[in-house]
Amino acid sequence: MKKKPSILITNDDGIQSGGLKALIEAIRPFGDLTVVASEKTMSGMSHAISVNVPLHLTQILSEEGITIYKTNGTPADCVKLALNELFDTKPDYVLSGINHGSNSSISVHYSGTIGGAREGALNGIPSIGFSLLDYDANANFSHSIKYCQQIFRFVLENGVNPYTLFNVNIPNIADIKGIKVCRQAKGRWVEEYDKYISPHGNTHYYLTGKFINDEPEASDTDEWALKNGYVSLSPCTLDGTCYETIKSLKFKV
Repeated sequence: MKKKPSILITNDDGIQSGGLKALIEAIRPFGDLTVVASEKTMSGMSHAISVNVPLHLTQILSEEGITIYKTNGTPADCVKLALNELFDTKPDYVLSGINHGSNSSISVHYSGTIGGAREGALNGIPSIGFSLLDYDANANFSHSIKYCQQIFRFVLENGVNPYTLFNVNIPNIADIKGIKVCRQAKGRWVEEYDKYISPHGNTHYYLTGKFINDEPEASDTDEWALKNGYVSLSPCTLDGTCYETIKSLKFKV
């Protein structure tokens, strides 16, 4: 009998999030799951790791085909801790999500969800980050499940290039047209802060802002795909080198 793949799952919205539960539901038929997620929300943590804070790891469920742990770490911590403490050999796949909200374009750099998937890819493990374009804590993930399954099935059958991860974003609409493989759009967050004076006279700032797509007419980007009713799938590399600039730099040493 063929051995079931070993799959590590994490997220950045916390152990109780609806998106994590939906991803578990979607992927459970494919293999043996180990779930490690933070006990609280870790949105916007990117690839942060805990250096000066001790981590704990508590098992909260163990049954055939699935074991679930909670910790106080970030998504990247969850993956690092799991790889070091829970596996004798590397898992076959690392999946992260389903995130509450978009991780398209420049948000890939801020996302804790993608940070978890990136940590998997850094260890040479095929990894995917999933996100749904709905920030509501009570978001309906039911229509996302089939796309998570479809994309994971593709990875099972075809693999992923070494040290590459898939960033998948799912529009929050009923009639999705399909899946588009696309690049990350060039964009930026125009950030503002809401200022608040507490009853004790202390000044606090709350981050707000809006996303600006710097190439709205480009039809090969994740932003275009999402705006036009498609699931976006962007393969992301870990190599941050700008090779075009290397060609133009001529330092004498």
